[in-house]
Amino acid sequence: MALAYLWNTANISVACKLPDNNKIWSKAMTTIAYIAARFERLPMSGYQRKLFAIIATAWFFDSLDLGMMTFMLGSITAEFGLTSTQAGLLASSSFVGMFLGAAIAGMLADKFGRKPVFQLSMIFWGVGSLLCGFAENVEQLMWFRVLLGFGMGMEFPIGLSLVSEIVPAKSRGRYIAILEGFWPLGFICAGVIAYFFMPIIGWRGIFIALAVPALFVFIVRRCVPESPRWLAEVGRNDEADTTMDRFEASVMRSAQMNALPVVTRSMENAASALVAKARFRDIWQGEYAQRTLMLWGLWFFALLGYYGLTAWLGALLQNAGYEATQSALYTVYISLAGIPGFIFAAWLVEAWGRKGTCVLMLLCSAASAFLYGQAAATAAPLVWLITAGLFMQFFLFGMWSVLYAYTPELYPTRLRATGTGFASSIGRFGALLGPYIVGVLLPLTGQGGVFSMGAISFAIAALLIIFLGVETKGRSLEDVSN
Repeated sequence: MALAYLWNTANISVACKLPDNNKIWSKAMTTIAYIAARFERLPMSGYQRKLFAIIATAWFFDSLDLGMMTFMLGSITAEFGLTSTQAGLLASSSFVGMFLGAAIAGMLADKFGRKPVFQLSMIFWGVGSLLCGFAENVEQLMWFRVLLGFGMGMEFPIGLSLVSEIVPAKSRGRYIAILEGFWPLGFICAGVIAYFFMPIIGWRGIFIALAVPALFVFIVRRCVPESPRWLAEVGRNDEADTTMDRFEASVMRSAQMNALPVVTRSMENAASALVAKARFRDIWQGEYAQRTLMLWGLWFFALLGYYGLTAWLGALLQNAGYEATQSALYTVYISLAGIPGFIFAAWLVEAWGRKGTCVLMLLCSAASAFLYGQAAATAAPLVWLITAGLFMQFFLFGMWSVLYAYTPELYPTRLRATGTGFASSIGRFGALLGPYIVGVLLPLTGQGGVFSMGAISFAIAALLIIFLGVETKGRSLEDVSN
């Protein structure tokens, strides 16, 4: 069954019933609209959840690898005799690679497809992690962390695009928010691994062990299909149709259905979408210009504050007099609040909306980060420090959930990976600056000034959404983009 032919007369709209799966569509529709309509009528089944689980597992491994630096920075600093500024540069090195990887991967994925770029990203971060374990000096370690970060930066926009394009609108926000929930899980797991294994195999052995999950690429290659939405956008209509047929068949088997619902939802807005080559300048055209401006500012300030604080959490506790194992354990305790944080955000984005939830999480992150800094600066009892940290991590990981749910919804399919990739890339630039700024500020302002810097960053990000953001709750991707 081919979708390549369309009626030449735009005014003709004849409903044609296709023999398989009860599919009805209008010949005046574009192939893009037809694929979108087929996706939106699908129930959420075990098949989509399996694909989601595969992508989320890769996400978890990335978080595990990146988060490990939080728990090992103090030990690496001691081994190499680094100053606070040098330690900040080391903590920032991964984000140099992430900055480049996110920007390049978005354009590659919009040109060559989501699946091949997703696989390539896993190879980069696996090799980078392995090489970190064999670094002979801090300069080599920095370069290998750049390589590892390049792979991570590639993976983020692709994973977001894939999930947003295979999950129906009614469930999309929740699942992308849950996807981000694998980030605190990976971060917590990194702390547990550091606590139990760093005294045994050291930070080098941990880096080598973390290269093994890159073999997960073979599961991605076998199980994850290319996005039918992307195939339709680039004009590969027969492939889009065939891939969509297989996708629907898998959903029907998983849901134990004999037939799928008839395609009846009007797709007039989506029918006006054009199959066009993605260009960087397109994210600065029309309504997308305001969205891009908002997203770049949001990602920059949110990640500057987040990574400026969390990359140093363990090291700051060590500076306060706690041993490396103690600081890792306390950081894990604090990070546990991220689990209910992302669960709460995953519920709230659908119950209330993306825009309001993101503003709430950012403002509460600002307030709790400020309080944590005051507790640390005044040598408050440990219980107060951990309590403030629990609130901070609750809202920070909730912020991440909304950020990742919101961003890919603001661009059409042909620009989604490019727009998401560049927003993520700008965010990685903020993440690159954050740990370095903390290394410079710490001797001058102490911990109170460091966390005040984070609070100000989160507040600025919230203001950008308030004045420039749009709501996307419950709307199809094609509706939001037209």
